[in-house]
Amino acid sequence: MPEGPTVRRFCSRVSPFVGQQVVKVGGRTRQIALQDLMGQWLQDCQVHGKNLYVAFGCGLTPEATSDNARELDDGKSHNTHEENASNSFPPSEATTSTNLLDSLKNEENPRRKWLRFHFGLYGSVRVNELARAKQGNKRGDWKDPTPRLILHFTSGGFLVFYNCRILRCSSPSVEPTCDILSSEFDKGKALRALSLPRPVCISLMDQRHFSGVGNIIKNEILFLAEVHPLSLGSLLPVETLRTLVDHAISFTAQWLRNKMQGEPLHYHIYMKEHCEKGHKVVKESIGPPCGLQRLTWYCPTCQERVQSPTQERS
Repeated sequence: MPEGPTVRRFCSRVSPFVGQQVVKVGGRTRQIALQDLMGQWLQDCQVHGKNLYVAFGCGLTPEATSDNARELDDGKSHNTHEENASNSFPPSEATTSTNLLDSLKNEENPRRKWLRFHFGLYGSVRVNELARAKQGNKRGDWKDPTPRLILHFTSGGFLVFYNCRILRCSSPSVEPTCDILSSEFDKGKALRALSLPRPVCISLMDQRHFSGVGNIIKNEILFLAEVHPLSLGSLLPVETLRTLVDHAISFTAQWLRNKMQGEPLHYHIYMKEHCEKGHKVVKESIGPPCGLQRLTWYCPTCQERVQSPTQERS
């Protein structure tokens, strides 16, 4: 599933279409009535955590006109939280985040209707192109992926959404203090969540406290902080938990910069057979007892597990 940095990259692809009118709609989704989007104006695009929010209306709004004037500059440098907390992601995305709160003032506007996009494992947003099959399926057929939604605009360009769940909502679900890429991210709240008596790998995937963190980020920052995924947060020193939070912030910010500049991300442990020191990596499915079990890669040598006396005896 696309994580916070990837969804913000999707937002940067949608943003240039803010202020344009939809002239043609396609796709195989049955979650919304496609004809309802015909003639609508794309008024806003926002992101929170792993969710992309797109607003449509019957006409332009001052916010939409302002948003449409923004231009993405992938060549600019992007500061981390440590360098400048108010600019922890690219300028265009920072503007989007600022407009997030401004838009709440207009959520009663009947002309504005929101769609929430939650992407599946291979979800994506493409601009002016369709995805093509990279390999044959089990039957040997080369079948191109089917778009969930295609939006054509007055400019002649179009957006294509793949492998996503589309739902209507009254307004974006906003909680910037738990968004790992927000300048308002609450480190204290994150530390309290990590210090609970449960495996830290489960706490890191809790979107109520670490919105935007996914399986890749979880694996990478646990390795960078040298923390075993099954160590209980309540047994770890506060300094260790603080280091883990710092790695979460810096790693996601670096990933976003790479995304915006079209550069690949270097994995330290994710999907590796050996860690950077040559130790054998363990791959294990870990998750809450009644929840989703996610594949976790870790080095038992570099990431020594911290256990309570009771756990050690058992």
